[in-house]
Amino acid sequence: MPRLEDAVDSIAEANGFSGVVCVDRSGDIELAKAYGLAHRGHEIANTVDTQFAIASGTKGMTALTVVSLIEDDSVALSTTVRSVLGSDLPLIGDEVTIEHLLSHRSGIGDYLDEEADQDLADYLMPVPVHELATTEEYLAVLGGHPTKFAPGDRFAYCNSGYVVLALIAERTSGVPFHELLRQRVCEPAGMPDTQFLRSDELPGRAALGYLTIDGASRTNVFHLPVRGSGDGGIYSTAADINSFWSALFAGRIVSTDWVAELVRPRSDVPGESRRYGLGFWLHQSSNVVMMEGSDAGVSFRSVHDPGRRMTHTVISNTSTGAWPIARLLEELLST
Repeated sequence: MPRLEDAVDSIAEANGFSGVVCVDRSGDIELAKAYGLAHRGHEIANTVDTQFAIASGTKGMTALTVVSLIEDDSVALSTTVRSVLGSDLPLIGDEVTIEHLLSHRSGIGDYLDEEADQDLADYLMPVPVHELATTEEYLAVLGGHPTKFAPGDRFAYCNSGYVVLALIAERTSGVPFHELLRQRVCEPAGMPDTQFLRSDELPGRAALGYLTIDGASRTNVFHLPVRGSGDGGIYSTAADINSFWSALFAGRIVSTDWVAELVRPRSDVPGESRRYGLGFWLHQSSNVVMMEGSDAGVSFRSVHDPGRRMTHTVISNTSTGAWPIARLLEELLST
């Protein structure tokens, strides 16, 4: 079998990979390497410390933020959405609970429907992206989507559900969601480089996201909300993701009892050959836990095996760049 770095280099070269790959075994970094450019116009290279958007990888952190409020007795899994939203988003049924949202079993309509055939290169936002900077401003895109099925009936991945969770967390705590997640997740986990950044004022260590449109390489600044919320859009580094997994399973973010609840399977998802808990993807037959995301100019996958204390993370500033290397790592590291 080829050396790990050689195998990753080969796949990275063949696919024009742009991003960072990190493999951590029991706290020992076996591989941490950057490829490609963070800013193509100025030819600024990615480094292992570059901050990348992680798209729906954010959802696990949103789930933890909500669970931390449950631990404070501010809300419960059985809390209904309606009891917090009042008259906002009237198409969300009165029976929908926080647990339904966390498990993607709410049935509410989705402003970015994962079951629809959508091209990430399209301009999918229904309002100008600069108008989506705070969680409350997302009300403009969350409304008007009819219920798809009765809550609890089945699994259907739902971005709207996680923005609604952010609204609930914000309104319950009285703290803006971006700040609340930093306080409840990033600080206890030791993640100083993880934060919701605005795409129109990225700092020097943040990578621009790229996609190909009409044969040209363009940034994703017009494709995504200018600042993310509960469903995605946080920026992080490979080192911070390693810290996240360690802190999560050590009970430093929420209690280990709640961690066990978060990674308890709630749904089989045959189409993905996986299962789902609350905020986290789960291997179909083992205890391996995953976070992943894909969006215009973003792809991310981090896989953690708590029994073996192994993490491998691939982050890319292109829409599909992470997947070939993520698949390779899963094959090489499965034994």
